[in-house]
Amino acid sequence: MSPGALPAGLSGNMGFIKSNNKSGKGLSSTEMVKQRTLKTSISCTGISLHSGGKVSMTLRPAEENSGIQFKRTDIAASGALIPATWNRVVDTKMNTTLGNKDGVTIGTIEHLMAALAGCEVDNALIEVNGPEVPIMDGSAAPFVFLVECAGVVEQPAHRRVIRLHKHVSVNDGERRASLSPGGGVSLGFEINFESPAISRQFFSLGLVNGAFKKELARARTFGFLHEVEQLWAAGLIKGGSLDNAVVVSGDKILNEDGLRYDDEFVRHKALDAIGDLYLAGAPIIGRFNGHCSGHAANNDLLRALFSDKEAWSYDAISVEEANSFSFQDEWLEDKPAVIAVTA
Repeated sequence: MSPGALPAGLSGNMGFIKSNNKSGKGLSSTEMVKQRTLKTSISCTGISLHSGGKVSMTLRPAEENSGIQFKRTDIAASGALIPATWNRVVDTKMNTTLGNKDGVTIGTIEHLMAALAGCEVDNALIEVNGPEVPIMDGSAAPFVFLVECAGVVEQPAHRRVIRLHKHVSVNDGERRASLSPGGGVSLGFEINFESPAISRQFFSLGLVNGAFKKELARARTFGFLHEVEQLWAAGLIKGGSLDNAVVVSGDKILNEDGLRYDDEFVRHKALDAIGDLYLAGAPIIGRFNGHCSGHAANNDLLRALFSDKEAWSYDAISVEEANSFSFQDEWLEDKPAVIAVTA
C-alpha cells in the first residue's frame, strides 16, 4: 500500500466549473454526463490494517457537488469531517492518510477511493468509527461489491472532470510519476523488485468498459516476510495477515491460494494510484505513468499539477465524448521493451 490552499472552486462546489477552459469540449447542448451518488446506505465491518482493531464503516449517499467526505463517528461532531482531497493528505507511509484542521485523521483510504473512482461515484459520505478504513481482503473488490449492492443513481448536476493541457511529472531518483494530456483515462505502471517472485513487471490499462472491476479491483496489497516481521516487532500492521495481503518470501508466495493475477503486484500499485489520484476531486482526463512510485509520489504529482494553473482546467463532458474515449498505450518516458496491455 502503500495542506496547502485548495484550487479555485474545490471547496464547497464539486460540480461543473468552467475554469480557464482551453479545450472547448463538453460545452455543447448535447446530453452531459451527470454526477452520481449511492442509491442507499450500506455498511461493513472489518479489521484495521495498522492498528489491528475492529472497525465499522457505512457508505452513505451525499448531495450533488459535495464530493467524497469521510466522517469519524467516534469523534465529536465538530471535528469529525475530513474531505477526501489531495491537500488533506498528511501521511503517505505505507498508506494514504487524510487529516483535517482539528488533527483528526483517517487512514488506509486508497483502496476505497479506487473503488469509488472505478464505480464513478462522485458524491458520498463515508462514516468510520475508527482511525482507518477496514482493510477487508487487501483489495478494492469488497468495496466495489458494496457500491454495487447499494446501487448508484444519477444526480442533476454535470459531472466535473479535470482536463490536462501539459505534461506534469515528479522525480525522486528511481521513483517517477507523470500525468499527460490524452483522450480518455488511462494509466501505465512499472515495478522492479529484486525478489524473483516479483521481478520487473509492466501494466497498462484504459479505464473503459468496466476495466477497473475486471482488471484491477481484485489485486491485493503485498509485502515481504522479513519486512512484515520487522513491522510486527515495531507494533505496526497489527491487523496484517495472509487474509488481507500477499506475502512474499524469497521466490515463494506464502498465500495458500497463490495469486489472483500473474502480475498482481503491479496491478495493485496501479490500483493504489487510481485511489490516490481520485483525491484530485474529479476524474483526470489523460494518462498517468508510474515507475516504482507510491503514495508519496502520487500526492506530490497532484500538488505539482494544481500548482501550475496552465497545466489543467475544470470541464464537463458529454455522453457522446465519454462513449468515444479510447485507450492509447503511451509511455512517454523510458518506454519498456514489453508492456502487458489489457483493455
